[in-house]
Amino acid sequence: MSAIDHDIQAHLRNVKLDGFTLIHNVASPKQCENIANQLLKVAEQQRITKHNKNRIAFVPGVINYDQSFAAYLADSRVLGLAKILLGPNIRLSFTSAIINEPGKQRTTWHADWPFNQNNACHVPAPYPDCIMHLTALLMISPFTEANGGTLVVPGSHRFPNNPSDSNLGIDPTQAYPTEHRVIGPAGSMVIFDSRLWHCPPANPSDTVRVALGVRYAPWWLNLEPLNPQSDIRQQLVEEPGLEENEVPKLSVQVYESLPESVRPLLRHWVDR
Repeated sequence: MSAIDHDIQAHLRNVKLDGFTLIHNVASPKQCENIANQLLKVAEQQRITKHNKNRIAFVPGVINYDQSFAAYLADSRVLGLAKILLGPNIRLSFTSAIINEPGKQRTTWHADWPFNQNNACHVPAPYPDCIMHLTALLMISPFTEANGGTLVVPGSHRFPNNPSDSNLGIDPTQAYPTEHRVIGPAGSMVIFDSRLWHCPPANPSDTVRVALGVRYAPWWLNLEPLNPQSDIRQQLVEEPGLEENEVPKLSVQVYESLPESVRPLLRHWVDR
């Protein structure tokens, strides 16, 4: 077994047992400095108003506005792990700039789409014990104790529900007894089963914490509820007046500018 294969097997064990793993050196600290500068500019121009009160600058579909991070989306270790967990023909479902500003407060425990029970389109709880989606955070800034690395509950990816469902009887705003803070240097990527309970922590420091949120999906997962142009979204989200994530389609010009290794991950989302 090669060193790379051994590395992937170790990450695979982590995800299966704990629900998450940390891959180092996906990007270099110097590269992260450049990406941080670009994402901060984009966030200032494109930030979503509803997140402002929480001191979070959030930009969905950020790859439309900046491609400085694009090559790292196809890191061989990340894709190797994703293909073992989800099968061949991996697709990207989200690229989001997530900037936690100084003074940002801790929010709530949840699992990501399609397991968040507050979303219009979700797998109803109790959901099956099956990996359907992977969430990844590329640490553009270091995640530290001081600036509040992401909180997770190890092993919670095997639970059939999560605290976004009020029927579970768990207060999503409160600390959980077995919570764990994920920390790592800039350029690291934490990858987790999207069922994993996690909580955006407070940022009590005096500097911003910049991250790139990425999600990897199998070919069979229906992403059309995220598409602002789709009839499925119109029927299931817009007409009943419900809430759902929205991922803007990718322009042809941006798609054609991407590295060849990244294009297969996004060809399904091009606005042709």
